[in-house]
Amino acid sequence: MMTICHVCGNEREAVSGSCPYCGNTQPETENKPEKPFVHKSVNLEAGRPVLDVALHRLTEVIDDAILNKVAVLTIIHGYGSSGKGGVIRSECRKTLDHMKNSRLIRDYIAGENYHKRSGQVKSLLQRFPRLGSDANLNRNNKGITLVIVS
Repeated sequence: MMTICHVCGNEREAVSGSCPYCGNTQPETENKPEKPFVHKSVNLEAGRPVLDVALHRLTEVIDDAILNKVAVLTIIHGYGSSGKGGVIRSECRKTLDHMKNSRLIRDYIAGENYHKRSGQVKSLLQRFPRLGSDANLNRNNKGITLVIVS
């Protein structure tokens, strides 16, 4: 049986005491198989919806992610054509802020803050090492938001 090293993120044999890649030894409690990591991307701007439709899609997608145990969602809301950020982007983030305060989601990270220098992202990468190969990482993409569901 394979497990993920919590230091380097490589797969390793669960029965071995140390990781063959980084040499880190992990306590027995950490050798248990982890829950499968599920990362899903959703394009809210598909079809150029009006604000109400986009926000309805957002809540449906998050409800579905909770039911299906999706760990991280990448929400594509677009930046907006005005050059200063669109209304869908800002209202999605307000809705996510409300959901976070209501404890419906764990957290969210704006695309422009999704880089390895961020403490919040470093913590996320420790929990989910596979996000280290995410194409949006370090791109300063203002048209997306990552939602940490669980």
